[in-house]
Amino acid sequence: MKTVERIIIKIILLQIVFFLVGQIFHMWDIIPEIRTITQYEGVMDSNFISFLETFGRK
Repeated sequence: MKTVERIIIKIILLQIVFFLVGQIFHMWDIIPEIRTITQYEGVMDSNFISFLETFGRK
């Protein structure tokens, strides 16, 4: 059981490191494509009108 707990803790720490690195890339605009992708996907914008319009069309 201890071995499983160690593996889970290592996975959690690795996820935190990747999250922080991703946030730094996003904040400092190191990779400009990330900002473009997040705006395209709607993460940065809370406007759902165009999203709803696409579902309303038949």
